[in-house]
Amino acid sequence: MSDKLYIFDTTLRDGEQVPGCQLNTIEKIEVAKALEELGVDIIEAGFPISSPGDFESVVEISKAVTWPTICALTRAVQKDIDVAAEALKFAKRGRIHTGIGTSHFHIHYKLNSNPEAIIERAIEAVKYAKRYVEDVEFYAEDAGRTENEYLARVVEAVIKAGATVINIPDTTGYTLPFEFGEKIKYLFDNVKGIHNVVVATHCHNDLGMATANTIAGIMNGARQAEVTINGIGERAGNTSLEEVVMILKSRYQVLGIDTNINTQNIYRTSRLVSNLMNMPVQPNKAIVGRNAFAHSSGIHQDGVLKNRENYEIMDPKDVGINESSILLTARSGRAALKHRLELLGFKLDKDKLDKVYDEFLKLADKKKEIRDDDIALLVGDATKQERRIKLDFLQVVSGKKLIPMATVRLDIAGEKFDATASGNGPVDAAIKAVKQIIHRQVVLDEFLIQAITRGSDDVGKVHMQVDYEGNIFHGFGANTDIITASVEAFLDAINKLPVGNN
Repeated sequence: MSDKLYIFDTTLRDGEQVPGCQLNTIEKIEVAKALEELGVDIIEAGFPISSPGDFESVVEISKAVTWPTICALTRAVQKDIDVAAEALKFAKRGRIHTGIGTSHFHIHYKLNSNPEAIIERAIEAVKYAKRYVEDVEFYAEDAGRTENEYLARVVEAVIKAGATVINIPDTTGYTLPFEFGEKIKYLFDNVKGIHNVVVATHCHNDLGMATANTIAGIMNGARQAEVTINGIGERAGNTSLEEVVMILKSRYQVLGIDTNINTQNIYRTSRLVSNLMNMPVQPNKAIVGRNAFAHSSGIHQDGVLKNRENYEIMDPKDVGINESSILLTARSGRAALKHRLELLGFKLDKDKLDKVYDEFLKLADKKKEIRDDDIALLVGDATKQERRIKLDFLQVVSGKKLIPMATVRLDIAGEKFDATASGNGPVDAAIKAVKQIIHRQVVLDEFLIQAITRGSDDVGKVHMQVDYEGNIFHGFGANTDIITASVEAFLDAINKLPVGNN
């Protein structure tokens, strides 16, 4: 038995069945390329017979990616298989995924058939698909509710017919983990030839057990997991790719199973799928949720700051997240506030920290979460008077048919410097002009704007995060002129950089 798990991603097929989340062909290609970079072994690109758009997507994805196997879904119907084979003609490695329902419900109420006829149809479909491709996967739909003895008969028959992969779906998310694990074990113990094929899991999340069932299947011999990014899919969704992969990575000493996945691409791929499908990731989603590496309790924050492993079993960098988040709330302690202040460039003595902390608690009782700009305001404007680099003059020209231009004058330790630059917009032009003067290779990582008041005369708060030589610095600005606020925020961050030649 191999110690490698093949990752079969069906985001573009089962995942796209979520109402309102359909992608066009260009978007599907973008996702497919991201999946290839992620290290997915098999990409289920679509169900070609279902629509011209799905057919085209399978064709174009087959052209666009290089090394993953491209899989096309069919029913146990010859026309479906013909169309799938045509769609896969450009695939470097093509797989036809055919199958039929095997549970009592599907046989009698969906297919109006009988168990023996179903076995014959399964055999015929696999043999027909083998005319086109060597790699044929067979799915026993609703295997989770199929009696093990009958399921074993079906699986043995399709293996004899030439199937190379056997998919055991828990189509309705009904089975318990121990039941699903026992089902996979039963097949390995009772089906001739099963050790010559790859057994796959395809679990749904109707009762919230998709990942647990998948891991149970893997522990009992399955070596292909059928998953989706963010766990999206029909009804309550599919098994989440990121959860399975990080379970195997985090518990390798117990499970001893590897994947090809480059885990540092997980978060980026998650966000890509979320944005293209307009399907937000729930904040408490494991691995990729906004709060997955966030800490708001003072006890937890203190523990994480002392040693990350006190409360984190994974390094956020392993999934492509720069760092854990210490969220400031009414439950946060002095350690968390001090840590955040230091990240923002504020060095306070104990007495000043105590005063700021008292004011912080008062504000935290009124707000759900304290933001960095709130902290900057709590500390006060005193630090601004100590800035080495100050904005002395700013003029911006922009409009519908004008190229945005900005002229900036900076006061650097009492000496004045001017620069003019163009940009994609007035803020971009102004920032570029500042960069011409300061001569620092800084990268703008984050740019957030928030209104303080309401109406057209709002005061806008700007928060900027810049990267300088691998270190993160934060800056804040507030002004009724959002361009001025943006430049002030950028300069606030620049003033926190190590002093050098400007």
